[in-house]
Amino acid sequence: MPNNTYIGAIDQGTTTTRFHVFNDKGKLITSHQLDYEQIYPKSGWVEHDPYELLDTAIRCADEVFRTMGMMGRTLSHIKAFGITNQRETTIVWDRNTGEPLYNAIVWCDSRTTRLVEKLKRKQEKVGLDIQGICGLPLHNYFSAVKLKWLMKNVDKVKEAVKNKRAMFGTVDSWLIWNLTGGIQGGIHVTDVTNASRTMFMNLETCEWDERLLEFFGVPDHVLPKIVSSSEVYGEARWGPLEGIPIAGCLGDQQAAFVGQQCFEKGEAKNTYGTGAFMVLNVGKSPVKSNNGLLSTVGYRFGKGETVYALEGSIAV
Repeated sequence: MPNNTYIGAIDQGTTTTRFHVFNDKGKLITSHQLDYEQIYPKSGWVEHDPYELLDTAIRCADEVFRTMGMMGRTLSHIKAFGITNQRETTIVWDRNTGEPLYNAIVWCDSRTTRLVEKLKRKQEKVGLDIQGICGLPLHNYFSAVKLKWLMKNVDKVKEAVKNKRAMFGTVDSWLIWNLTGGIQGGIHVTDVTNASRTMFMNLETCEWDERLLEFFGVPDHVLPKIVSSSEVYGEARWGPLEGIPIAGCLGDQQAAFVGQQCFEKGEAKNTYGTGAFMVLNVGKSPVKSNNGLLSTVGYRFGKGETVYALEGSIAV
């Protein structure tokens, strides 16, 4: 990138949203951060307002562009922006109205504990090796059981799924769909790292797995398209980011993994935040753990090969 060319990034975390701008050397030029409400309807339940996630991203970008204006820079200097997001957090919305059908159920929410026990009994009965397919154990951490809970317990979701109006996504999907137009042609995608945390994706093929969808009772028409972590998904069509291409997306721990340049097999990073997360590069084939680690996707850039990782995660 030539001088005066910048890249933006939405960093949508568990407790805050940030917008950053970097120069062509990777140096942080400016950023802005906003907190948002943590919603605790019951003990062990954690939710976010999907509209607030979107609103704080827009407001952070707006504030950053104001700052850039004072530095003599304009919107035209930002050539693209990417998104990194809290993973597993589950949102369902109406494709016709754009309305969220329930609050986002956050990754650390534990309301599905009983449902998971029931699903484990079903798994044993049918003999499906869920972890062997997707790399993840049957656990309330992941999106599949959150979506299953919504489909069982929220009438709006149940009805929208039945009528093929429901759209499911992790936070990246929600942001990209809204920024690229929402009900006016928004793009419904998720990157391969976020998809690998849903418990719906086949880790070998990096596609949605019909056996897993059947097990959880989830129709494929609610799911986003799986795309790479680095390509142009579309342009923002409104707000301060209007006209800027969205050109990258990674789950937050994979973004840290890439940011720390863990590009060689055996390289690892550790992050301490709302949880503690160690991610190890295991190369271009998934590796199964016998010691409680998660097999996951590290990244896939464009048409390049998928790079896999082992992850150890602890919620605080």
